[in-house]
Amino acid sequence: MVTTIRIGGYQGDKSVHTRGGRVFCEELKRLMGDDVETIFEENIVAEGNKAADLLSRTEEGSLDGCYFSSSYLAKRVPELGLFDQHFVVPDRRSAYAVLDGALGKRLAEEVEARTGYAVLGYWDNGLRHISSANVGIREPADCAGLKIRTLANEDHKRVFRSLGFEPMAIDVRDLPAAVKDGTVDAQENPLTNIYNFELYKTHRHVTLTRHLLGVALVLFNKETVRSWSDDTRQAVDEALRLATIAQRKFAEEDDEICANALRAEGVEIIELDDDQRASFAAATKAEVDKTRTNFPSELISLFEQDLARHENR
Repeated sequence: MVTTIRIGGYQGDKSVHTRGGRVFCEELKRLMGDDVETIFEENIVAEGNKAADLLSRTEEGSLDGCYFSSSYLAKRVPELGLFDQHFVVPDRRSAYAVLDGALGKRLAEEVEARTGYAVLGYWDNGLRHISSANVGIREPADCAGLKIRTLANEDHKRVFRSLGFEPMAIDVRDLPAAVKDGTVDAQENPLTNIYNFELYKTHRHVTLTRHLLGVALVLFNKETVRSWSDDTRQAVDEALRLATIAQRKFAEEDDEICANALRAEGVEIIELDDDQRASFAAATKAEVDKTRTNFPSELISLFEQDLARHENR
């Protein structure tokens, strides 16, 4: 009997997520041969859908799986907000240690208990930076009064308000138009999105704040996962393990490629020194600490232990 697995995405051909999805499909086919058929709807936004439709379609079962920012599920699973601690995790490798450690496993259990999803992986959703139209941002004072597009997440909005921004939540589908027509003065995204969505054509300044490493959950319909045979589940897990290694590598490489491409387009790339970045961390610390009060102390401990374990290697 052939198992059909249908997954969906919301980005274009060059996206590190699209490429990761293709690796998953290729590896699963290699492992299962004719026993599996994979269907990858690479970009539902190009078909006129909202990116967030992936979540409802996966939970209801018309898709078996998708990738999506963890921030969009934080209302339903508040503990996912542990990934949204601005200026706390210093680099990618430290973030991976948390995702792949005890905390990542525990949060996957929380998601499955409260939603219709099973979390089968954590992908790199990019180090997030701030782009702006009219002024290069170098210190918190430069943010005052600017309208910034953020994710639909209240913790994110509070943090950006503490910098002086006026946050606005806008779906990915509508972001390029909001940047082009001046609905927002600034936005925050990984370099891959700033370049591939052509936001740089209006936003001529990019500040490398590294305020978050975005986390893309690899979500599957949990009832579908439960219906798989043991062999199928093992093959999916292995294909996703290999796809995750590839996707994270794509993300790291893409940062350098996109930074060089942006410079070639005449975009001002502003690299903050340690003191400048510390000023942003200090300005947002009270709101980050407030976010932490929402989490059980046990989870905070897991987060800090996974982070310390990596730093002490």
